[in-house]
Amino acid sequence: MDTWFKDNVDLKTIAPTLLLLAIGVASVYSATYDAGASMYFNRQLIWTGIGILLMLIIMVIPFRTLQLLSYPLYGFSILLLIVVLIAGKMVAGSKSWFGVAGFGLQPSEIVKVTTILALASYLSERYVNLNRFKHLSITLGFVLLPVLLIVLQPDVGTAIIYLGMLVIILYWAGASNFLMMTMIAPFAAVIATLFGTTPFLIVIAVTFVTLFLLRQNRLAAAMVFSLTVLMGVSVQYIFGKLAPHQQKRIVTFLNPDADPLGAGYNVIQSKIAIGSGGLFGKGFLQGSQTQLNFIPAQWTDFIYCVPSEEFGFMGAFAILLFLTLFLIRGVQIASMVKSRYASLVAIGVVAAFATHTIINIGMSMGIMPVVGVPLPFLSYGGSNLLTNMIMAGLLLNMYANRKEY
Repeated sequence: MDTWFKDNVDLKTIAPTLLLLAIGVASVYSATYDAGASMYFNRQLIWTGIGILLMLIIMVIPFRTLQLLSYPLYGFSILLLIVVLIAGKMVAGSKSWFGVAGFGLQPSEIVKVTTILALASYLSERYVNLNRFKHLSITLGFVLLPVLLIVLQPDVGTAIIYLGMLVIILYWAGASNFLMMTMIAPFAAVIATLFGTTPFLIVIAVTFVTLFLLRQNRLAAAMVFSLTVLMGVSVQYIFGKLAPHQQKRIVTFLNPDADPLGAGYNVIQSKIAIGSGGLFGKGFLQGSQTQLNFIPAQWTDFIYCVPSEEFGFMGAFAILLFLTLFLIRGVQIASMVKSRYASLVAIGVVAAFATHTIINIGMSMGIMPVVGVPLPFLSYGGSNLLTNMIMAGLLLNMYANRKEY
């Protein structure tokens, strides 16, 4: 029994997972303690218990069974995304939920898992070559199809997670540097343009130098450079044609201080909470921003400010440390497994968690726009937490079957 446990159970994945879960439960309790919202804490406890059970179940599912079910699960999950657009429940302006016995189920969270499995299954086929247009198109289709359906809900934040996952998985799968540049540069130009002319010019200059150093076909390089410039210039043109109130929404989206009592309120209060924590914090249940409910529904997307205020820099650092250890272990598992499918599944999990972490903590600290992305293992929410635990289970499964081809 001891030998089996050592060979099949990866404590380096389980330890940070359980520590983050514990911090998450404590943070949700604190965030709801004086807010008259104890039902959220009770639900989170239920989801946590179910999540741990799911993680263990996923860990012991036969490796080949997971691989065989990759496409069917993906197809079923896409069907759920279509159904939720038709019969889903409208929450906060987004039709992305099913109401089940008083609980909410968000299909777009589960589809992250099935998309990773489907991508891994396709990209692990020996005949697949990302330098061929047909194979690249199919690969992009696996991600862009759910992204389109999620944008229609609309839920831009979740859609961004899928695009982040795609870039990382493609790189791990062996996509050329030129292909990665082709995908990243135009979107970088769009984002940079929103922040001003200087950031846009910097992206253009970096793109030009990078394309030159890659020494790709000149015609292809010229097309990528032209597309990058066109995307950036188009944003400036379209923004200028928008009505004043539409421009204000975008400005506030990028700079919360432009509307401190409206759209920017949560970010400003979150920054105050994080900054007021100091080195060691104010103590559990002692955070003024948290207990006086300055941040609405802080147990969801802005959960990071709760332990940051109550346990200060040390608490905030501990969360980053545990998340980093989890991500590093994921990369190690992706590197050690014999199966290409297992490697791609593992890196897909890392990609999802990394994108979530960067965006959520970034928006909590006011250095990224608020797009409604939860923090892994900590934010309240059954769909997200169960998805996180399933992905942790996948990492454990890949580790247990690391000698399989």
